[in-house]
Amino acid sequence: MDKRFRNWAKSSLKFLVVIGLVLTLVVSQADAAWAARSGGRIGGGSFRAPSSRTYAPRPQTRTPGGYGGGYGRGYGGGFGFPFLLPFFGFGGGFGGLLSIFVVIAISNVLVRGFQSVTSGNDSETLGSGKVSVAKLQVGLLAQARNLQTDLNRMADTADTGSAAGRAQVLQEATLALLRHPEYWVYGTVQVETQGMDTAEAQFNRWALAERSKFTAETLYNVNNQKLAPVPSREIVPVDTDQPINEYIVVTLVVGALGSLPLPKITNLDELRQVLSRLGSLSGEQLLAVEILWTPQADGDTLDADDLVTSYPELRLL
Repeated sequence: MDKRFRNWAKSSLKFLVVIGLVLTLVVSQADAAWAARSGGRIGGGSFRAPSSRTYAPRPQTRTPGGYGGGYGRGYGGGFGFPFLLPFFGFGGGFGGLLSIFVVIAISNVLVRGFQSVTSGNDSETLGSGKVSVAKLQVGLLAQARNLQTDLNRMADTADTGSAAGRAQVLQEATLALLRHPEYWVYGTVQVETQGMDTAEAQFNRWALAERSKFTAETLYNVNNQKLAPVPSREIVPVDTDQPINEYIVVTLVVGALGSLPLPKITNLDELRQVLSRLGSLSGEQLLAVEILWTPQADGDTLDADDLVTSYPELRLL
């Protein structure tokens, strides 16, 4: 009985030692991957629906000798009741009352027509109140160091507190990516068109999911608030003389009014089309934007294992 117990104890001890070694290796690898995850962030905006233009008719005022002012003065410089009523025999009684009703009906038609013309552009832009949210991710070879320099400069100088400034920084970010097609390796895009409230929630989910992949946001400019948080863990420097399979991942999360048709990314040309389409969004159409990239800190790396683990949706181009 004692011999069996000793054998069992030895076997259990060996098993525990093996488990301990495996856990040590896993934790050490996780710590290394966790340490090498700095990120930069530029963006801002909100999902507030633009106020629609309304054209309320001016109140009528009774003047001696007829109805002056009214609906007519705001449209066509005095196209009003005195101009129309003589054709209907305005002179009192039932005929005069009928003439008034006819003129009111005609005026309402003219007002509706004018409103439809003046608000036509707004209707085309807003559609049925739909908002598109897109997430584009590009994986590049780490040799594209100039891209990181460009993004760092944008974070330092961009005006993210205005719609025009955010549209400009989005254009500059897409342009910086378009300048480095020789380093494009991976890409993916997702687009969803929803109502204003649900689109904002989707935008926040995507942005938070990408931000959670960073150990620390080491460069930050959102709504003109610039911060450089202290990393919660030390960024592990690497020997740059050693050839390492490293990458840079840039993520664009965009919220825009109306439909935003984007092709699926299966090759370099489709990625180029998506970048050009996002970069052409105007300040009036762009609601919110998040530009995120990793690594950001000097000496930080993103190797092939990190890329596969954290960005499994990326497709090889």
